[in-house]
Amino acid sequence: MQALKEAIVSKGQTIEPGIIKVDSFLNHRLDSKLLFKLGEAFALRFGKEAPDLILTIESSGIALAVATAHALHDIPVIFAKKSKAFNQSPDMAEEMIYSFTHRDHCVIRVDLRYLYKGSKVLIIDDFLANGEAVKGLMAIIKKADANLVGIGIAIEKGFQQGGSQLRALGLPLLSLAVIDEISDGNILFRNTDGEI
Repeated sequence: MQALKEAIVSKGQTIEPGIIKVDSFLNHRLDSKLLFKLGEAFALRFGKEAPDLILTIESSGIALAVATAHALHDIPVIFAKKSKAFNQSPDMAEEMIYSFTHRDHCVIRVDLRYLYKGSKVLIIDDFLANGEAVKGLMAIIKKADANLVGIGIAIEKGFQQGGSQLRALGLPLLSLAVIDEISDGNILFRNTDGEI
């Protein structure tokens, strides 16, 4: 998606090899106009799958998930929580994942009262690196006996293995910008067919 690539180049910051910060427009300070464009792009791709709800992880995926949900006629959004609460439901599905950004393991949790059996679920997230977050969400969807209908990612790090692993499984994955290389402050994007 050209608008996202332009934002990455003009507003993103490369801080070390393989790391790009987009917190000025995507996951700390939010460019709402861009977010709604991203949501519309995901709705265009996955609308025919008629998802019942969107699943993401707190906190940086939430805004993008809500924008997508709005574009899909205001379907619900569920986000996996990273911290345990004393008042949480006893009916929680949990998965341990490794966060590339935080360089630490964490447990993600979803209340199965909201992720009901047979529902059609669209995963939306801001980044895809090694695919740990998406795989954790997929495991939770399986525990809920729900159905994955697609995966929408704003920015994929094509030089890491997550995207290629998910595609090898035949999963319906749309990444709006795929970065193949970050070197000396330069960002090389992958050319994708049928680009939005």
